[in-house]
Amino acid sequence: MQKYLKYLFFLNIFLLSAAIVARLVSQSWSIFSIVLLIAGIISSIIWTFYITSKQKFWQLRSTEAGTNALISSISVIAILVLINFLGVNYLTEIDLTENQLLTLSTQTQEVVENLKQPIKIFLFVPQKDQANQQLLENYSSYNSLFEYQFVDPDSNIELARKFNVKSLGEVYIEYENKRELVKKIDRLESIDEATLTNAILKIQRDSKLYIYFLQGHGEATLDANEGGLFQAITSLQEKGYIVGTLNLAETSTIPENTNAITIINPQRKLLPGEITILQNYLDNGGNLLVMLDAEINSNLDTLLEKWGIKLDNRLILDASGAGALLGLGPAATLITNYGTHPITEDFSEGISIYPFARPININDVENIEKTPLLITNRDTWGESNLEGEAAEFNPNEDLQGPLNMAFALIRNDESSQNSDSNPNSEANNTEENPSKTAKSKLVIIGNGTFATNGWFEQQLNGDMFLNSVSWLAGEDDANISIRPKEPKNRRINLLNWQAGIITWLALVVMPLLAFTTALGIWWQRR
Repeated sequence: MQKYLKYLFFLNIFLLSAAIVARLVSQSWSIFSIVLLIAGIISSIIWTFYITSKQKFWQLRSTEAGTNALISSISVIAILVLINFLGVNYLTEIDLTENQLLTLSTQTQEVVENLKQPIKIFLFVPQKDQANQQLLENYSSYNSLFEYQFVDPDSNIELARKFNVKSLGEVYIEYENKRELVKKIDRLESIDEATLTNAILKIQRDSKLYIYFLQGHGEATLDANEGGLFQAITSLQEKGYIVGTLNLAETSTIPENTNAITIINPQRKLLPGEITILQNYLDNGGNLLVMLDAEINSNLDTLLEKWGIKLDNRLILDASGAGALLGLGPAATLITNYGTHPITEDFSEGISIYPFARPININDVENIEKTPLLITNRDTWGESNLEGEAAEFNPNEDLQGPLNMAFALIRNDESSQNSDSNPNSEANNTEENPSKTAKSKLVIIGNGTFATNGWFEQQLNGDMFLNSVSWLAGEDDANISIRPKEPKNRRINLLNWQAGIITWLALVVMPLLAFTTALGIWWQRR
């Protein structure tokens, strides 16, 4: 009997471990786990009496080694238990991706945290997808009012009919008594954060927002061609805006549903009558976004002067060399310094790029609040002579940086109403005309190219444009922030000769070098 008692130690470990595992799995002390625990305790007592009854037991070297091993094992198990306990009860996730792709953007976090009513996402797919579930779980972690449900339309026919599901992969959003289709996904596609956040913003709006782009003077068009605004327009529509064009030569009035008007790089001067229409629009509580590259004469000077704005025709050049890191010349201004304003408050020290930009000068005007948005670095200047081969700073003619390149302005009601001879006019009656804001707003940016196709997706360019429109249209500050992030394109485009060199190095040169080295070492030892 004594021959086998020394093996009770391993039985003790097995019985006690089995009891603990059974307790953790069942979340309660069942009869089975209690029996295992009691058997382990009895076995441990018998083994302890057997070991201690041997006189020379504690003097043996094996006893010392076994005791050390036992203490080490218990310590490791205790550490593992502690780590698991902390991991379950105090869960902390660390996003190690370069662009923090697994962390919701600032805008999404604020949008979800500010939910006042329940909102639910329905995914009509045959089975759950890990990527979609992880994204939706991230959303729900910021607010319990955000819910989601995976629905198999074949087994839950009633719910599929309720949403009028036409095919697998459709994703719907439900808020109060409204239901809208978010997008359709397939097995290889997941819901992207940008689309989902825009859907949440869109369904919560009580009314539609209308943005009009001025046309008829060679402005940037709304198509997908180079210099067009297709990417910007698409982003606005995804956020729920209704986008249209406005030609003041065809109509002498501005639509009553207008929330903001955008003027981007007109190549020909606006007519005096058009300037008057825009001035009346601003006087009656309208909102205007003006984006002008250097050397563009739009004839808007008289309108802007009433806001204290003076356009500077000089071209901003950046001698810091920052543009060279992105393959750009000195005419492309990189901005990392932003004003304190809802449009730019979440930009931190991010980069936005403005090619062929101009400085904006501004004076104080009564009843008008102004906030700088874009501020260049000290190595920039406004170049007045663009005909020379090499641009150099001339302190007598050029404007030394840092320079203001954009402003956000608000004109109070008193100023707006004083400019209209009929305060009881329909345009001034904000209660009957809810599309008019209580205050006139204007955003002036000394660059328009940054929002065109190709440039729009660079760094924070798109955020600057979308946030400006959102602020003018009266969006809540919580809905004005950085757009959800997208993964960076890390593909390397190689020329044929570069790919050939890599192939030869990998398949011929390196193996031959290794074989030659090994042969030389063998010959030397021989």
